[in-house]
Amino acid sequence: MASPAAVASASASAAALSELIRDISTTCTADLRPEYHRLVRKVSLLSHLLDEIEEFFSRSEAGGGEGSSAPSVDSTEGLDELLTALQAAKRFLSLGLAGRTCQDTVPDKITVQFKYLMWQLEKALANFPYNYFSISEEIQEQVELVRAQMKREMKGECPDMKLLSELHPLITSHSSGDLQSETSNLPELHPLITSHSTGDLQSETSNLSDKHELQEIVLPVLEIHDVPESDAERIMQDLINRLEMIRMPNSFTTEEKSTTNVKIEGSKKTQEKVKQGDDVTIPEDFRCPISLELMRDPVIVSTGQTYERAFIQRWIDNGNRTCPKTQQKLQNTTLTPNYVLRSLIMQWCEEHGIDPPTRSKSDGSSLEAGGDRTAIEAIVRGLCSTSPDDRKSAAAEIRSLAKRSTDNRIMLAEAGAIPALVSLLSSKDKKTQEHAVTSLLNLSIYDHNKDLIVLAGAIVPIVQVLHTGSMEARENAAAAIFSLSLVDENKITIGSTPGAIEALVELLQKGSTRGRKDAATALFNLCIYQANKIRAVRAGILSPLIQMLQDSLNNGTIDEALTILSVLVSHQECKSAIAKANTIPVLIDLLRSGQPRNKENAAAILLALCKKDNENLACIGRLGALIPLTELTKTGTDRAKRKATSLLEHLSKLKVM
Repeated sequence: MASPAAVASASASAAALSELIRDISTTCTADLRPEYHRLVRKVSLLSHLLDEIEEFFSRSEAGGGEGSSAPSVDSTEGLDELLTALQAAKRFLSLGLAGRTCQDTVPDKITVQFKYLMWQLEKALANFPYNYFSISEEIQEQVELVRAQMKREMKGECPDMKLLSELHPLITSHSSGDLQSETSNLPELHPLITSHSTGDLQSETSNLSDKHELQEIVLPVLEIHDVPESDAERIMQDLINRLEMIRMPNSFTTEEKSTTNVKIEGSKKTQEKVKQGDDVTIPEDFRCPISLELMRDPVIVSTGQTYERAFIQRWIDNGNRTCPKTQQKLQNTTLTPNYVLRSLIMQWCEEHGIDPPTRSKSDGSSLEAGGDRTAIEAIVRGLCSTSPDDRKSAAAEIRSLAKRSTDNRIMLAEAGAIPALVSLLSSKDKKTQEHAVTSLLNLSIYDHNKDLIVLAGAIVPIVQVLHTGSMEARENAAAAIFSLSLVDENKITIGSTPGAIEALVELLQKGSTRGRKDAATALFNLCIYQANKIRAVRAGILSPLIQMLQDSLNNGTIDEALTILSVLVSHQECKSAIAKANTIPVLIDLLRSGQPRNKENAAAILLALCKKDNENLACIGRLGALIPLTELTKTGTDRAKRKATSLLEHLSKLKVM
């Protein structure tokens, strides 16, 4: 039997969590930065998780059922970890509402706090003991989607997450006074140590002591945890001391000393002279390894090398998946800003009287059509022209430019193209509407633009284009829906938009060949989210899917239909609807005559339909599935053999019964 005190304590934590979620979900205002709104949306999605936790404790307090066991150490720690993260989230929001963050001249402070909160919340959700609290699969799936959103928020314009993650235990234990042990491993992860040396290790440490880069990362995090000022100063000083220690020559191993000396000497030998008033030596590590020019926007790739953003982005856009300098395979294409190096470059420029490099300077990232930022802005202004022809022409040009390169997508968004294009989605001129929706599709290829497009209110008018646009506009609207739904949070937004799934189902049924393919892709991606599965079934998706399965002349549509069905069948209500739609005979026909891949997927869907459902199992037995399943165990793919074998085992058990 559970200890009343233990249950009461854990129950109080759960109640505090629920109250925090309610507070956070209802206190955001429209004038706050997008980071605050994104945080509120994500926290709001956790309300159902807390509902089930409260139900668990209700059963515990009643003295029976699954909640009768005493709270374990893992369960109470899981609640406390999530509680700590949500308390920090509430303080972050409170600071914004109070206008504290509006006074900051450097918006990076909010970015640091937001990224850290995303890391902290994701970590708490990853470690949460779902099984102990009997959390349903549907809610766990929703939490997984929220975690995926948070992981995505940690990418892109992100401070050093390794440093932030190592800082976390120091913050949560600041009251213990044992700061030395908590920070013992921290400096090894700091970018000043892992990035290339500038040739003067001691001067870098001195910069830290002068409250530069480290403070800009650490102090904002301490602020949202409400760490007292005296403790914050103690933490900062301890970190600086640790960094200074590790910079001392005797703190390096023999191998590290050798490597560091080689880098320093190599840097000295390869530095070149440039004319800027007096002769000035640009440190090698301030140069992009691709362009050999002074970097203005240095970013780190997955191998740890730093490049100028425009040049490494172009390298990636051209299909390269290796690091230009090391030739190592890139594990991902995330470009993480190197804030520390950028700060050092700016400081170096200031010390030598050199104008710091800025994004507006020519750096090889200008328009492929030969334009520049001024030309981009002129084109965007054309979207708001009083002349319909000018608006159509500008939308067509942006459609073309956005298709060509990431640089163009970035500059077009910065020039304000997205809100203007969204307004043109309701244009009565079908061609203008088509250009606008296709431009948004092309702009959405750049991940950051996906958020901007949704924040500009594009979902509803894109859905309207899906309903009423020309066939090409509808096709590209479906493709835009797919692109935007790659962000997990948008799966929820799009799926709950009235008419969105219905319009995609209609295109799946009546569209052109390309339109059906675009609709199928968008529907598959949306249906990864549990609630959208039943929406799609209620919108009539099963009828066109069965038609696609019976299209023996086009194996491509069969593949797409089976892929969507394999997602839908995991939902109990969808599973029943699939069986009632007379899908089983069609799937058995595919077992007999389909392509190997089709047979594999058909067997997997049949197995899902028959699990814990003797009626469906008896149905496939009556329809003669035994022979093709037996054949599949001998000649199918490995996965097909496993599915077919499992189905045959279920059939044999049914006969015994």
